[in-house]
Amino acid sequence: MADLFVMKKVLEEVEKGKEAAIATITKAKGSTPRGIGATMAVIEDSTTYGTVGGGSLEKKVIELCCEAIKEGNSYSITLPLHEEGIEMICGGEVDVFIDVYKGKSKLFIVGGGHVGHAIYELASLLDFNIVIFEDREEFLNKDRFPLAHDLVHGNIKERLENYPIDNNTYIVIVTRGHKYDQESLEAVVNSSAKYIGVMGSKKKVITMMENLEDKGIDRERLNKVYSPIGLKIDDGTPAEIAFSIIAEILLIKNNGGFLHLKDS
Repeated sequence: MADLFVMKKVLEEVEKGKEAAIATITKAKGSTPRGIGATMAVIEDSTTYGTVGGGSLEKKVIELCCEAIKEGNSYSITLPLHEEGIEMICGGEVDVFIDVYKGKSKLFIVGGGHVGHAIYELASLLDFNIVIFEDREEFLNKDRFPLAHDLVHGNIKERLENYPIDNNTYIVIVTRGHKYDQESLEAVVNSSAKYIGVMGSKKKVITMMENLEDKGIDRERLNKVYSPIGLKIDDGTPAEIAFSIIAEILLIKNNGGFLHLKDS
């Protein structure tokens, strides 16, 4: 039976944007600290709720949960209690199921103009927490972005530098000008975001990357930026540009490939 306290704490942490795992003993053989059904939640920062028995077994399970959270995979594992790294005197064996819980992916749309709004409209059909960054009040309001998780107004570079970014964050930079695009990229290029894309022509992109490299940003980090942004499938209209950008993000998010399903 699930531990309701453990489940509640996991839900609370995931709602805050954190990732977590629940470890449950599904089989116990011989002498073990706790039996079938014992559960423990492990948050990405190693905070725990509940217990699977304490001691070296629990330490091992916490390590495994943190690895599973990082990799994003749920799985089951058999842990003999006498094995190296656990070495408990009771000497039994447990099977532990580690179930990973991830919050919604975050999509930062930097710029609330025509393309930014078109991206928002498509993304709002998907499972993203959408955050809009803009410094123009007339382009940033609930009427324009009713389903956005957050609307961030003010100096875009400063707001980006101070907004939490993790490896479940996807950033699209589509501001109204080269200056703001470059400042926005400078603010996030060294973050752990899974995807950073910047709209612009090849000439503009080359200039922007050279400027940032001159400012001391590592070329290897810059090479990971998707710019020019999107897949080569649009006709140049805001709606189709947005579609090409969302398609590229989904390609990265879901470890996709360029393949017609009829050929698979």
